[in-house]
Amino acid sequence: MESQFWSDVGRDFNPKNWILKYRRNSVLYLTLMVLFYHAIGVVIMVIGYLFITTIINNYEEPTIPITGVSVIFAGPIEESIFFGIPFYATSSNILVLGGGVVWAMFHILNTPSLQLDSLAYANWLFVIPSLFLSYRTWISGKGWFAILAHSAWNILFFIAGCMSNQFPCTIASEKSLSNDMPLVVLSLILIMITYWLYRRVAKRANYKLAT
Repeated sequence: MESQFWSDVGRDFNPKNWILKYRRNSVLYLTLMVLFYHAIGVVIMVIGYLFITTIINNYEEPTIPITGVSVIFAGPIEESIFFGIPFYATSSNILVLGGGVVWAMFHILNTPSLQLDSLAYANWLFVIPSLFLSYRTWISGKGWFAILAHSAWNILFFIAGCMSNQFPCTIASEKSLSNDMPLVVLSLILIMITYWLYRRVAKRANYKLAT
């Protein structure tokens, strides 16, 4: 049994299977996938950053103002818009994968300036493997895990950046009602829409089984 588990892990690690469902979807199994894809992201980011700094003089990875609230609720918002809602609304894996590509591309724009020499290249390179992580988790029937994993990683990233003084350790913005609260409300609305679509798909599946 244990050998079969690790055999499945090895097969899901194989890039040839990155657009397929996971062979298992237990929390332990998905956690291994999170560690795997994030490890690849770190490697790609480091190599890419070293390359970028050789072709762009004095390049520094840009940062934008963030708060603890914004990083927590970015997970539900992004996962719902680019993965969950497209998946349950269309049942098209290709469309969900396309949503993941768009989501990854947006990360290069995490910068106050849209000039070519100041785009967020390292951030973009890091999330490329993560698009497969979210995509495969959703189509494997564990979208809630994708949301939690996304938010958990954002929190770890925020804490690391805070401790290393890369950005201020701000839990909420000074204008919380105008800046942070809309994110909280939008997150809740998108989660409810995603869940409603999920329930609709589940009811249709149960109806087909009953007829």
